[in-house]
Amino acid sequence: MSISIDSFKAYDIRGQIPGQINEDICDRIGNAAAQFLGARSIVVGRDMRLSSNDFAEAVIRGLTEAGADVFDIGLCGTEQVYFATTFLKASGGIMVTASHNPADYNGLKLVREEARPISADSGLRDIRQLAESDERLVAERTGTRHDSNVFDEYIQHLLGYVDVAALKPLKLVVNAGNGCGGIAIDGLEKHLPFELVKIHHDPDGTFPNGIPNPLLPENRAATADVVTERGADMGIAWDGDFDRCFLFDEKGTPEAASSTTRG
Repeated sequence: MSISIDSFKAYDIRGQIPGQINEDICDRIGNAAAQFLGARSIVVGRDMRLSSNDFAEAVIRGLTEAGADVFDIGLCGTEQVYFATTFLKASGGIMVTASHNPADYNGLKLVREEARPISADSGLRDIRQLAESDERLVAERTGTRHDSNVFDEYIQHLLGYVDVAALKPLKLVVNAGNGCGGIAIDGLEKHLPFELVKIHHDPDGTFPNGIPNPLLPENRAATADVVTERGADMGIAWDGDFDRCFLFDEKGTPEAASSTTRG
């Protein structure tokens, strides 16, 4: 049965649960993405939102029914899906996340091979049309799901961006916003000469400390206050899927917002 899906945006898919996005829609989008990409294999990851595990399972059902093998990398950030797509030589990647949106939202971010972005102008419109139609692809061969742990390789990839030996022993306040950033912070910690003051560190989809959006003025004090209280050299706060951060100087003054790149 054909349906209308209004959660497609210019660069991703995002909407309120359950009217704009739900398990059926995620299943349809997974199947449509496999069709559009002619996919042999797709990386799938998810954030800490309470709905993300079920939505990822639905995406995987749609992908495997269309014949695509799935590399399931589990709980992670968006950038880790991008990395894994290239590292595992997959046909594409899908991250289940609503990033910095409220708890009753979720969504999907999609890339093709080598983590090249899929936007409205490069495929999202086509995927939407396929997902809305009643022409579902059921392959003769059902795809296989593989639990794929690429975390250590991802950490080494991140370390490749810096000269660790040249780093100074700073004290940093790091605020993961109860998103997925805390996992990567723990993985990097032993390789870096920093003293880390961790706040809102553990992934928690109930958002006990508010929406993980460091760009909101009301969310900045949580990091800024600890920077000054602990005499830190700098503060960093991330959003839920840690592809965006906000920086604070040693006085707790917000300096800049930064969005990372696919890699």
